[in-house]
Amino acid sequence: MKIPPLTIGKITVPLPIIQGGMGVRVSKACLAAAVANEGGIGTIAAVGLGDVEASKTEFEKTSREGLVAEIRRAKRLTHGPIAINIMGVLSNARDLVLTSAREGAEFIVAGASLPLRLPEWAGDVEIGLIPIISSGRAADIVLRTWDKRYGRAADAVILEGPLAGGHLGFSAEQLREPEKFSLEILLPEVLAAVKAYEEKYGRKIPVIAGGGIFTGEDIARMLRAGASGVQMATRFVCTTECEVSAEFKQTYLDSKKEDIVIIKSPVGLPGRAIRNPFLKNLDEGKLDKIKCEYQCLATCDVATAKYCIALALTHAYQGNMEKGLVFCGQNAWRVNRITTVKELIAELKAGIEAYAEKA
Repeated sequence: MKIPPLTIGKITVPLPIIQGGMGVRVSKACLAAAVANEGGIGTIAAVGLGDVEASKTEFEKTSREGLVAEIRRAKRLTHGPIAINIMGVLSNARDLVLTSAREGAEFIVAGASLPLRLPEWAGDVEIGLIPIISSGRAADIVLRTWDKRYGRAADAVILEGPLAGGHLGFSAEQLREPEKFSLEILLPEVLAAVKAYEEKYGRKIPVIAGGGIFTGEDIARMLRAGASGVQMATRFVCTTECEVSAEFKQTYLDSKKEDIVIIKSPVGLPGRAIRNPFLKNLDEGKLDKIKCEYQCLATCDVATAKYCIALALTHAYQGNMEKGLVFCGQNAWRVNRITTVKELIAELKAGIEAYAEKA
C-alpha cells in the first residue's frame, strides 16, 4: 500500500495522521509541531492553557493569552498545518474559536458536545472546521444543521469510536459493549451520512477514524475500510516532544490492561483514564469538596461535582498523581517506551507497508 496523502479543503499533507488533541496541556506546541514536521497534522488542545492563579479572576482573558502563546510557538517550530481542539462545553468556547482563527491556525477540531454553532463562532475567517462525532446519526445532525443554518459543510469529520481516550460520545451502557460500536461498524454509517453533503457541495469531506488506533496495521485497515486518515493521541504521550511530566508518562508505562477504566466526568460525559492514587481516593470518597473559582465548563454542576477536572488534569500534567487525573485511550497499557515523534512515525509507516505486503 502506497501511503496516501490527506487532503482537507485546500491543505494536503503527505501523512494521513492527525495527532489528537489532549488537554489539559498534554498536546501543546512542541508535540503538535513535531507531528506537522513529519508530514501529519498536529493538534494543540485549547483547554486549560492559562495560568492557574490568574484564571481565578480573569479566566477568559488568561485562556486566550495561553492559546495565543501556544499557536505562535507552534508557528515558530513548523510550517506544517496546526489544528486547535476546542471542547464545545467550555464556557469560553466561542472566544477560543475566534482566537484560533485570528492567529492563523489551519483547522478547528470541535468535540465534547455536537458543535452545531461552530460556523457561526468562526465567522468569515477562512479556517477548516472539523466536528468530532461518534455515529452516522450524529454526523447527519451536524452536517444537516450546518447546511440549513450556514449554507456550508464540514471540511472533514472525525469519527471517534468507543476505545478513544478522555471524554467519550457514548453512554456508560454502550461502553460496556464496545464491540457493538467498533470503528468497523460505525465507519460505513458515517461515510453514508457524509456522501449526500459531498454531492451537494461538490467536494470530498474526508472521514478521519479515531479511537484505539495503535499500529501501522490499524491505520492501513481504516484506510482500506474507506477512511481518509486516522486520529491518534495515546501513542504520542510517551514521546520526548510531549511536554507532560515524567510522572505522567510513567503512569502510561506502568499501566496494565486492567488499570484502564471508565469514569464519570464533571463535564457530563464518561471518560477513559488510568487508575491511580487520585481515582482511588475518588472511589473512597476522600477528596475535599470543591470550590469553583474558574467557571470554565458550561455543564459543570459545582454542587454535585466530586472534583474539579481542570485542576485534576493540571496536577497530572505537573506530576502530582495523588491529585492528578490521567486520561488515556484503551490501548495505553501497550505503550512500553519513550520515543521521539520521528521514530514513532517511522514505525507507523513501516507498519502500514508491512500490512500491505501481508494483504
